[in-house]
Amino acid sequence: MTRYIIQRLLLLIPVLLGISLVTFGMLRLIPGDPARIMLGEHATAESIARFRESMGLDDPIPVQYVRYLGRLVRGDLGRSIARQEWVTVELAQRLPATIELSLGAMLIASIFGISAGVVAAYKHNSLFDLGTMVGALIGVSVPVFWLGLMLSYVFGFKLHWLPPSARLTVGIQLQTIPAAYNIHLTGGLGSVAMSILNFLSNLYVFDSIVTGNPDALIDSLKHLVLPSVALSTIPMSIIARITRSSLLEVLGMDYIRTARAKGQHERVVLMVHAMKNALLPITTVLGLQFGTLLAGAILTETIFSWPGMGRLVVERILARDYPTVQGAVLVIAVLFVLLNLVVDISYAYLDPRIRYG
Repeated sequence: MTRYIIQRLLLLIPVLLGISLVTFGMLRLIPGDPARIMLGEHATAESIARFRESMGLDDPIPVQYVRYLGRLVRGDLGRSIARQEWVTVELAQRLPATIELSLGAMLIASIFGISAGVVAAYKHNSLFDLGTMVGALIGVSVPVFWLGLMLSYVFGFKLHWLPPSARLTVGIQLQTIPAAYNIHLTGGLGSVAMSILNFLSNLYVFDSIVTGNPDALIDSLKHLVLPSVALSTIPMSIIARITRSSLLEVLGMDYIRTARAKGQHERVVLMVHAMKNALLPITTVLGLQFGTLLAGAILTETIFSWPGMGRLVVERILARDYPTVQGAVLVIAVLFVLLNLVVDISYAYLDPRIRYG
């Protein structure tokens, strides 16, 4: 298992190299000059030339790419052209919002999707089964932007049950974990630990629990509900259909009939014998859907003013902010590969017949 994990991590190097090359090249093919966009249409030719020289944009593209790779090897993602902020700092501020939203959406999608799929498979060809499949088809087909707008309008503006947008109500105060516990660490490892704690502090639900802030916890959960529901519809539908299909296949096998013939309770047959062996494709879908959500839900984040990775990437593409977009794509790629690795490793625990050399 250790050897397999090391091999997969080593394969991450050529994957990231290829992604960096494709992203770097495609961004340069987009029409528009970052210097002109940042300085405005009334900027003089001299100021544009100075800006391009200071940002290294006047060098040949191969030279820019080699310089970019040199910084990347040192863990330096560069500075944002738009804000002159370190890309790592920007990503550390935006990524927790996307992680929080993705976890909320996947929690809803997993609970309702798996439950609906199990019941639909057990009651195959029943009215519930038909309703579940029709609901799954509608869930995949309904545009996320329309559903998000409807949820925001009905529950946010008409009923006033839930906040229609943003992550936290103005006036609700959140303390960072280091500030709440008076943590001050210095040095190499201390700086890394402080960065991790500040990153976790940007997960509002987690931070409010750790720092003991019930008002912030309730408020952040309320803000999380509507975008999570809107974002969960497509994964929920896919999970329900895969769960039903996988469980139906397992329920038709001989050992299930043997278990029933032995007089075992139907719940034991379904949840212990059948569901355990149907988990592999379900786990695969869960991993893929979670990775997709982590890539950034652009429409959902835009509708609900959610400051996540999706909005960041779109905003910086429009601003031709090359370093930020390149850094965001690389971080998303790393998360996706690591998530797939976790899914592959889980196979060995779900099915003892699977072994990795």
